[in-house]
Amino acid sequence: MTSPCKFNPNFLRSYQQRTITQKHCSNKVKVNIIGAGVSGLCVGSYLQMNGFETQIFEKHDIPGGLCTSWQRGQYTFDGCAHWILGSDSGSSFHRMWSELLDMGSIPFHDHYERIAIDVKNTRNKYGEKTFHLYTDLDRLERYMLDLAPEDAGTIRAFIRPMRVMQQFDLPPVMDDLPPLQSALRGIRMTRYLYFFYWFLRLSRQTNMTFARRFKNPFLRESFELLYDGFEVSLIVMMMPLSVFDKKSAGYPIGGSLAFARRLEESYLDLGGRIHYKTPVHKILTEGDKATGVLVRHGVRLESDITISAADWRYTVFDALEGRYANDEMKAIHAGQGIEVYYSVLQLSFGIRKDLTQYPHFSRFPLDTPITSPDGDTYERMEVHIYHYDPTMAPEGCASVVVSFYTRRRDYWIDLRRTDRRRYRAAKDELLRQVIPHLDRRLGGIEGLIEETDVATPATLLRYTGNWKGSAQGWLPGKNILAGSPVQHTLPGLKNMYLSSHWNQPGGGLPIAIKSARDVAALISKKYNGRFISKKPSVSSGPEV
Repeated sequence: MTSPCKFNPNFLRSYQQRTITQKHCSNKVKVNIIGAGVSGLCVGSYLQMNGFETQIFEKHDIPGGLCTSWQRGQYTFDGCAHWILGSDSGSSFHRMWSELLDMGSIPFHDHYERIAIDVKNTRNKYGEKTFHLYTDLDRLERYMLDLAPEDAGTIRAFIRPMRVMQQFDLPPVMDDLPPLQSALRGIRMTRYLYFFYWFLRLSRQTNMTFARRFKNPFLRESFELLYDGFEVSLIVMMMPLSVFDKKSAGYPIGGSLAFARRLEESYLDLGGRIHYKTPVHKILTEGDKATGVLVRHGVRLESDITISAADWRYTVFDALEGRYANDEMKAIHAGQGIEVYYSVLQLSFGIRKDLTQYPHFSRFPLDTPITSPDGDTYERMEVHIYHYDPTMAPEGCASVVVSFYTRRRDYWIDLRRTDRRRYRAAKDELLRQVIPHLDRRLGGIEGLIEETDVATPATLLRYTGNWKGSAQGWLPGKNILAGSPVQHTLPGLKNMYLSSHWNQPGGGLPIAIKSARDVAALISKKYNGRFISKKPSVSSGPEV
């Protein structure tokens, strides 16, 4: 495997000389990519397959962006993937990941339960307060019907759309085919009208609106708490569940950074280059064409195409100084329009105790509320126990993550910028409040905590640049069909593309790879007349 480039000033000073030499010996189309997150690595890999000469510039010293994990002593704390859509055959995402990775070589764990939710005000007919969202749809349907036979129609209305989704290859991957095959595919694609009928019916349904359809008070409260009291499009839950049921949404053993490392290896093996610790300050333009990037020490790195796989706001308003922002982007930047996904306060613990008897993922009410230093009050807590991944903690121990969603991200971002001492004290105060609740939940762990770590919206912003320290991209609200204001190109600017989870509401790893593939296909068809989605044996590449 080719080694990625680590930043040093000599590289930057000598790069221009090397570029001049390369222009005389290579006619390949040169592409500069900003960001070595999942989308950047994927778009780089696809373009390398299609004969382009690419290089990635990354501000951090590791790949993955938001798809990351980190070490504290002998414990690994994960900040991203609870599952990978397409971990096994059963969806188009498996096909896309398999174009870049040997998915069969990655060990995945399939959860039998998505989440265990403890309600506060009701009990089921057995006197239990926990709702189990099983990943097996047959089991989930039987479970819900047993709890609430009076809601049989509503329960089947919940399960049936997921069965419909399973009949379709989602998202449909549209590659160039010979004329006859293309015509046959067009006929088959008319089947998707049936899917879109169901999609339109559900697109404005949220967990809250659907909850009101239940007569059973336990199921009603459980659905209201699916997202801890927040209102989210029901499609956001249904689509992953439809894939969970097919055992194609497993968790990658080793965690998020290990998965990102595999994407890095794939990109480097295809001949790509990564320059870590090399932030891009500006995207260079000339005559409304992107011509390259400006990095440290005033070094200008020219290219035929520039792709930003970084944060949308940074790209449009920092790197391009807002010159190609449309009215919608300006309004969103000013706080109007589509909402940004919640930020997360993540408190991680390395605990010297076997916790395999507890659910891997649960939410539950607190005896007394937690008041965050940012002013938010939490009456419930989310706990993720990684006891199913032996790489996260020593034997007999557990890596545990407590998460709180917050919209008060500016408090943490501003506090870290203006007063580091108070910022650290605020994190310690939140940690102090959480430990007693976790101790009661997990049967006495306070004296067994070996490692702790607190990540805030300021942490996410610092390491990934994701706008407002958001955990993903745009929040998928009631109207998920509204789409994203961030498209693959910017109005009035040529030779510039955007590829990231900002390209579609909801964000996450599925959108990251889908966006990367779409952008690579646009560019490849423009220069080559076709798009190759498998590793070629030999390619001379498109010429400038």
